Amino acid sequence: MKNKIISILLVVLVLLSFVSCKGKSSSGEEMSKVDKVIQEAQNMTLEELAKKAIEESKGKTFFGLGNSSRGKSALPLFISYLQTIDPTYTLNYEWQQPKNNKIFDQLTADGEKEVGTFAMTLIQDGNQIESKMVSPGILKRFIPKDWADANGTTADKYDGYLALQTLSKVFMFNNNGNATYKNAWDFVAPGVHPLFMDIDSEVVGKNFLYMLTSPEYSKYMKEAFSALDSNKQAQFQNTINSLADKAKELNLNDDAKYSLAWIKLWVENYNAQTDDGPICNTLVQRSAKDQSGLIVYSKIRSVEESANVSVNNVTVAAYQDDYVGIGGYAYCHYLFLTDNSPLPWTACAFIAYMTCTVDGFSAWGKDMGGYSSNPLVMAGTEEKYHHSSAGYVNGINLFPAKNDRGYDWWINKGKLVVEDPKYCAKSSFRVAAWIDSLNKYNK
Repeated sequence: MKNKIISILLVVLVLLSFVSCKGKSSSGEEMSKVDKVIQEAQNMTLEELAKKAIEESKGKTFFGLGNSSRGKSALPLFISYLQTIDPTYTLNYEWQQPKNNKIFDQLTADGEKEVGTFAMTLIQDGNQIESKMVSPGILKRFIPKDWADANGTTADKYDGYLALQTLSKVFMFNNNGNATYKNAWDFVAPGVHPLFMDIDSEVVGKNFLYMLTSPEYSKYMKEAFSALDSNKQAQFQNTINSLADKAKELNLNDDAKYSLAWIKLWVENYNAQTDDGPICNTLVQRSAKDQSGLIVYSKIRSVEESANVSVNNVTVAAYQDDYVGIGGYAYCHYLFLTDNSPLPWTACAFIAYMTCTVDGFSAWGKDMGGYSSNPLVMAGTEEKYHHSSAGYVNGINLFPAKNDRGYDWWINKGKLVVEDPKYCAKSSFRVAAWIDSLNKYNK
């Protein structure tokens, strides 16, 4: 009898062990259907994923959601790629681009369904992604094997989110007047009102300000201030001194008073715009003497030259040999599956196609100022589109501002302030209320 009881207990323990392990992630959390697909998919090549996608979605409809409208251009290229494996493959598709930062509300509402409408998303704003999408489990990270291999890592070792691309917003100024912009502090000097897409219109601009308070970028701001002559330093010194206590109150680093001073002057004085396109259209006019702005670099690609309008009417501030300080900021478009994706294998394959092939990235890569997170795709994109010499016409360097110096240059020499989702989410609790209290928000 005793042996029989022991046997029964052993069976129960085995069953409990099986139940506790089944469907669990490495962190012990219950795995969804999408989690299980991702776990398997992260060990598969693009071609292997493509075969799974064909099996899953042939003849069906794929819904994508993104901050960039170019997902709509990438999907037919993806379908063409799948048709090289199965010529009979078809896929209907719809790509939505919510306006006014509504993408988070839309994903949250869709996430309440057992099976969602959207298979995946291309999304920006690392702060809200971290706090509203990833932490609640609405979005799921997928790291393609081919992408990880190209970056010398694995899905398990890589700690960040999967970025499709890094986008640059850079300081520019109209060069027809007498104003000089040789230092990042020149853009917040008395009487200067740079054109800037309002941070209520595009929240990644607010993330830029959060990032400035980090130790790395606070150091940049201090170094740039130190490079000013004594007369220019005097314009900012009182503001810097007045924010030393605020930096301590917000539990920031020792150099953060320089960043807080710059942020205060920037927020209180920039000329708020609703989009980067109109900013570019203003700056390239001959009549816009001395005006400056902080805009998406790629906007100058489509300027139509005329007697009064030209790319040569603007200077990219950081391209000046003697420029000091940050040259602008960078943010990412991130790729995720939804946790209730109706077509998870197809979503994984599409994400791998965009991040692991030049053709898949071409909807974005055809323009300068956007850099693939895959070094092989980045190099292949430059080989195909020659962004570094985009300003040359018939061998003559007619439009120097168009010659994109590339990701490595912009990060290391141009000192772009790069968005870090985790830092943004952490610092926003401390810094957001202070930014909101500045005069611009009281008008």
